[in-house]
Amino acid sequence: MRVNLAFGLTTEDIERLVKGEHHDPHYVLGRHPANGGAIIRAFHPEAIKAELVVGEEIYLMEKIHPKGLFAIFIEKTWPFDYKHRFYFSDGSIWERRDPYRFLPTLGEMDTYLYGEGKHWEIYKKLGAHPCVHEGIKGVSFAVWAPNALRVSVIGEFNRWDGRIYPMRVLGPSGIWEIFIPDLKEGLLYKYEIKTKEGHLRIKTDPFAFFMEVRPKTASIIWDLGKYEWHDAAWMEERKKKDWYKEPLNIYEVHLGSWRRGEDNRFLTYRELAEALPTYAKKLGFTHIELLPIMEHPHDASWGYQVSGYYAPTSRYGTPDDFRYFVDKCHQAGLGVILDWVPGHFPKDDYSLRLFDGTALYEHADPRLGEHPDWGTLIFNFGRNEVKNFLIANALFWLKEYHIDGLRVDAVASMLYLDYSRKPGEWIPNKYGGNENLEAIAFLQELNQQIYAQCPGCFTVAEESTAWPGVSRPVYLGGLGFGFKWNMGWMHDTLSYFSKDPIYRKWHHNQMTFSLLYAYSENFILPFSHDEVVHGKGSLYQKMPGDKWQKLANLRALFTYMYTHPGKKLLFMGSELAQEREWDYNSSLDWHLLTDPDRKAFNRFLKDLCQLYLKNPPLWQEDHIPHGFQWIDCHDSNHSVFSYIRKAGNDYLICVLNLTPVPRFHYRIGVPERRVYTEIFNSDSAYYGGSNLGNWGKVKSEDIPAHGFSYSLSLTLSPLAGLIFKPS
Repeated sequence: MRVNLAFGLTTEDIERLVKGEHHDPHYVLGRHPANGGAIIRAFHPEAIKAELVVGEEIYLMEKIHPKGLFAIFIEKTWPFDYKHRFYFSDGSIWERRDPYRFLPTLGEMDTYLYGEGKHWEIYKKLGAHPCVHEGIKGVSFAVWAPNALRVSVIGEFNRWDGRIYPMRVLGPSGIWEIFIPDLKEGLLYKYEIKTKEGHLRIKTDPFAFFMEVRPKTASIIWDLGKYEWHDAAWMEERKKKDWYKEPLNIYEVHLGSWRRGEDNRFLTYRELAEALPTYAKKLGFTHIELLPIMEHPHDASWGYQVSGYYAPTSRYGTPDDFRYFVDKCHQAGLGVILDWVPGHFPKDDYSLRLFDGTALYEHADPRLGEHPDWGTLIFNFGRNEVKNFLIANALFWLKEYHIDGLRVDAVASMLYLDYSRKPGEWIPNKYGGNENLEAIAFLQELNQQIYAQCPGCFTVAEESTAWPGVSRPVYLGGLGFGFKWNMGWMHDTLSYFSKDPIYRKWHHNQMTFSLLYAYSENFILPFSHDEVVHGKGSLYQKMPGDKWQKLANLRALFTYMYTHPGKKLLFMGSELAQEREWDYNSSLDWHLLTDPDRKAFNRFLKDLCQLYLKNPPLWQEDHIPHGFQWIDCHDSNHSVFSYIRKAGNDYLICVLNLTPVPRFHYRIGVPERRVYTEIFNSDSAYYGGSNLGNWGKVKSEDIPAHGFSYSLSLTLSPLAGLIFKPS
């Protein structure tokens, strides 16, 4: 039977296909019912001949366009499996199943929800997914590029030729899709995008689960569904956690520089999993917080310029290797927090920038779309698909990688339209203000979705201004974060401790001011990586005096931190009292532990952390005023601070002497006629101190002091913190 093999096609359809500009190549190619059989068309611009292979039968296809379009009519009842066999002038042959015979792998509800910005598992649809589709194994690809003239999948499976696998666009959604049979996990791929101006742009997949090790940039097909978790007990217990009333002691880590292997090589996720969780747990931490591990091109950015939001960096291994790391942390009883960076992304052209030839993920106007300080681009939070990309990404890490919390970087830069900008360099909002209304709405929805969908998980804001209600619920007008870094406390505290003790009495208010606002937010007290880089010196270097005084000051600093209201965060190396600044390109100075003084300091921090974990007054009421009471905050002349930490009727007495002068017979008021046991003294010889103190029990006396009916007469160690527990 003679059939018009171009039936239903226009000349324009054919020309647009061969030119690589057709928005729906499936309309031209693939199988099309006709006269009781099917017309099957195939395209390869370099082929000189093509055959249709159906089981053992081979049919010669007719060339209906000189640039490689072939067709055949076959009287055969559907369904049946078939392949195309292409012949080339160099004698080579390529046989493949037809990707244009398959229905879309996305449905109308997928495209609708993504357009509305509400598809919270869009990562299961966009990107590259090994799957079985219509009974055939292969990989489904989908990407959002609404302004593209054409999008193709390119990879090592088609010699990176964008003419071979053009995708179809699904209606007005801007999503391009194709299912390519017989592809497998591990293959490299990218997208070739032809802009409306006719330019070709080669892009990595925004939803790629795995990427090549930098400086290479290809995406890698990866199946996320095959890892077997062993943390069911942790995940079940996590659902019941109320972290506001639990101890939260965070060890902040940069995986590339915590510890290095021989020849300064990176340790893998699996190597780190065998060492880091055990170490952090032994020290007394409850969580490990990782500087961004999402894929990034430049080591020196520490991960804060992300190019692959859905891919753990391949520097340390595969996605399953990272899952193994998280799994081992959970099995050791440690949570995992990720630094997450939704505020900006780098200008590297292979990534999100001008993705389809237009400002798609970013703003077109540099007054809205560029960070002047960091040389990066700002997400367009008002665009539904961009907002969906980011919120789904946050949920992706919590659900697919069992991450327990997200620390959101640089929130202040998102909240203010004039952040780090001069007059005339920013555009006011519709009310004339400097608030970024779209970013505010985005952060509120982000937090609402996380707390609704992931019980027991939490979010933390790094927000450096006095924006009100950062960690207050959205229904009360807040941003909805669980916690906020207390940057004010950190700056005031380090400023005070960096001063020679002789001058501290003139700066007494730097230590007391934080209690005026301690309950305005749910605070975490951070001594983070930001305080030990860029010429700021290590915490050890910030302390005044000789080696003994520096270590004593550090012990007093940490004792103050762990007895002050708020959850805790320490950057790696703090436990070593590391002398030099943190260097992202080398290991921590583990050799310091051969120094007896450093070894003693390490014992001090371990005991302090363990004391913190075991005593509810130090954490149970962190965020309510009942949890803290001053005994005396006015003794600036001696630089002594005394206060009570409470949990219900349980309490501890805390005293800090922040000069190198011992204080004998120092009297403080206490609430009850009790015997008080000194349970911790940072000046203990065991920790490298002078061993002054109140060893054993101190009985209260019926002598009123500081508004209390009873008091204690104490020996205050030099540059030390002391903690007493009523018997």
